[in-house]
Amino acid sequence: MSTVEEAERNASRMKELSAWGRLKVNRNWLAIWFMLPAAAFLLLFLAWPLLLGVWLSFTDARLARPGKFIGFENYEWLWDDSVFWLSVFNTLLYTIVASIIKFVIGLYLALLLNRHMPFKAMIRSIVLIPFIVPTVLSAIAFWWIYDSQFSIISWSLKQMGLINQNIDFLGDGNMARASLIFANIWRGVPFVAITLLAGLQTVSPSLYEAATLDGASAWQRFRFVTYPLLTPIIAVVMTFSVLFTFTDFQLIWAMTRGGPANATHLMATLSYSRGILSGQLGEGSAIATAMIPFLLAAIMFSWFGLQRRKWQQGENND
Repeated sequence: MSTVEEAERNASRMKELSAWGRLKVNRNWLAIWFMLPAAAFLLLFLAWPLLLGVWLSFTDARLARPGKFIGFENYEWLWDDSVFWLSVFNTLLYTIVASIIKFVIGLYLALLLNRHMPFKAMIRSIVLIPFIVPTVLSAIAFWWIYDSQFSIISWSLKQMGLINQNIDFLGDGNMARASLIFANIWRGVPFVAITLLAGLQTVSPSLYEAATLDGASAWQRFRFVTYPLLTPIIAVVMTFSVLFTFTDFQLIWAMTRGGPANATHLMATLSYSRGILSGQLGEGSAIATAMIPFLLAAIMFSWFGLQRRKWQQGENND
């Protein structure tokens, strides 16, 4: 049987099937069938809790009490709450500073690890260790490093004669913020570095050879070859980095629980403190819901950034 006859027979068979039957055998729908279990999982464990949290933010629900609809009263209360605005400031400071430093250090490490060097595979594995260590273990380690009495940092500085007394890393508000940001950077740099390294290895060496033959310096090769081709990867990895940092909970809660005097409360930890520990589910849900616009802004920033780089895939950038 010829290919044309077989195609005609398949087409006539498709016409005889019902609409549902065509969907079951249509290869274009195959991907949708495979995605249905994952979609059901996301709806059950992500979409439903999100919608429930938004609904609770409009109620006066408490633990063991359903509550009733009160409109925007929780948000009006938060608008006049100085601790809430302090948590917003802390969250933005924590996210912006940590994300920028993680990107700079991660990009530098990725460029360094992309070079030919001995024991490169072992070095890459070592770089990844801070990211794969459980967050709570990292927090406990840093908690000991920052301890007001037994800190190795304070001991070393005292031995060098630079200070006379121990530094209270987690007892001072500004010092505690800086200490938490450093701990987050230590944990997050490997993720940025390894992801950018994967992107660097997709860049063709012939492009660097052509640029070198044209007399381009190392900076020019990075500016006009590496960076443009790495932009989509940077957009994706920084989006994830910002989301992970903005919603960070374990590191802060294990080290300071929002102290001292609410100086290190992020929106995530304040939401937990108000909603679960204090039993004010409606107020805690309102704080969590207030995080959504910031997260959407980060996602849209990345999406528009990717849209501007469509020329790399051969598409028009109108």
